[in-house]
Amino acid sequence: MPLDESYVGRAYPPTEPYEVGREKIREFAEAIGETNGVYTDPTAARALGHPDVIAPPTFVFSISYRAAHQVIHDPQLGLDYNRVVHGDQAFSYVRPVRAGDCLSVTSTIESVRTMAGNDILVVRGDVHDKSGELVVTARTMLVARGADGK
Repeated sequence: MPLDESYVGRAYPPTEPYEVGREKIREFAEAIGETNGVYTDPTAARALGHPDVIAPPTFVFSISYRAAHQVIHDPQLGLDYNRVVHGDQAFSYVRPVRAGDCLSVTSTIESVRTMAGNDILVVRGDVHDKSGELVVTARTMLVARGADGK
């Protein structure tokens, strides 16, 4: 059964704040093979005008994807997660994520469509700091593959 397109625009409550730690940023940078000192060395980050180390651009995925679980596991939406593959990911930054940020994410269903028997769901995660300012918008496309023979 295709996903209900009337869910487009549905927003979910903001997540609890996530405090971005310098060590988490360093670990993430090392895991992806990023060696730029702006991600690991506060002095190098300050030399470029940042108050502390900043996170690599894809770091926010771990925060926004966790927030998207509200959508994924919404029983009314009816998404069969056993058939889901990650289709795409995009980020639109207002400013870099920095060590010390306390971020929360509000997830919204941006689009629902069916193509070639597959449901395609785009979830937008608006990531705000503790003052309520938008830091980054993350878009995650999930593709729920159609059942065999349908």
